[in-house]
Amino acid sequence: MTRSAVARRLSSAQLANAIGDGAYYTASALYFTQSIGLTPARVGLGLTVAWAVGSVAGVPLGRLADRAGARGTSVALALAAALAVGSFTAVTGFAGFLLAACAYAAAQSGFAAARQALLAGLVPPAGRTGLLAGLQAVFNAGLAVGAGLGGLALHAGTERAYLTVFAVDAVSFLVCAALLAGLPRPARMPAGPRARSGVLRDRPYVVLALLNTVLLLRMPLLSLVLPLWIAERTEAPAWLVSALFVLNTAAVTAFQVRAARGVTGTAGATRAVRRAGWVMLAGCGVFALSAGASPRVAAGFLVLGAVLQVVAEMWQSAGGWQLSFALAPAGRVGEYQGFFGTGVTVARTLGPLVLTTSIVEWGTPGWLLLGALTLAASYAMTPAARWAAARPAAGAEPVAAA
Repeated sequence: MTRSAVARRLSSAQLANAIGDGAYYTASALYFTQSIGLTPARVGLGLTVAWAVGSVAGVPLGRLADRAGARGTSVALALAAALAVGSFTAVTGFAGFLLAACAYAAAQSGFAAARQALLAGLVPPAGRTGLLAGLQAVFNAGLAVGAGLGGLALHAGTERAYLTVFAVDAVSFLVCAALLAGLPRPARMPAGPRARSGVLRDRPYVVLALLNTVLLLRMPLLSLVLPLWIAERTEAPAWLVSALFVLNTAAVTAFQVRAARGVTGTAGATRAVRRAGWVMLAGCGVFALSAGASPRVAAGFLVLGAVLQVVAEMWQSAGGWQLSFALAPAGRVGEYQGFFGTGVTVARTLGPLVLTTSIVEWGTPGWLLLGALTLAASYAMTPAARWAAARPAAGAEPVAAA
């Protein structure tokens, strides 16, 4: 299979998965509360526990992909995710919901790590960041389509409509599994003498992943923090929340590939992350200016802040992808991607608490604190990447020091 055919199949799998997830994320919460009868607090607790389980499961499932084969493991975990989604329709109480949510989160986390290992086995190092940028653009487009389907279910407001959403998500995982099963089997790569130590003992990579987690704390901004900020701290219209979400999704879909085009090697990756830190600091300052302004002025500041935020997001994502692959030892990409990917889960778990407290309650000082923290972490990535590139990781890809 040609490289372009591999890329097309990976993109098709990503699109199918994103459509299903978009529908699920849009409509699932109301199904859990209205149809199953769970309280919002119990739904929140269950999902927090589930994603904590998912973050722990990512590393061993990624290691399984390295040892048993990335293609077969990816297909198996996609099927497991489909089964977990389907099990939500049989849930009648909190205990069943918690078990289904934990199974879903574990399958999703392992699937993400295995799919990254599969990509690494099929795509040469020089082409990975560009392909990941394209997959991210496809993912955002798919999320938008899926969110539209979920919106139809919300409009209908019936249990049958919600069950249709779960069916769509389950089918999307089945389609994804079928597409991935048609890919070539990647060649196995020797793990090298560090294989027994485990990723948690690889201190340079652990530091790199922790710094990336700090940079990912921005993730709840659009879904939680900005809606609360607009409602409680500004005079801007409430509909602007939806407009900012659309702006972010459209920008990533249209420009993520272009933003990643110059990100090659560790030096290029760390430069992109540092640029992202400065732009994010500027965006936080602009967001803060929206407080106390007139409705039109506040809306203008919010739109400008959202533009700066999405530019920072695209550069940071491209730099993070490049570093996470280039600095992982060959033959252990699944395990290392499983660990690096826990940053997303941690950011989604801690981000809402940290950002609502610091930004919504503190106001401008909170925005400036987030910007300064992001800038500091972005600059700390350079020595961390240099340290990781210089470590004696047998079998690692040859990379230039940052």
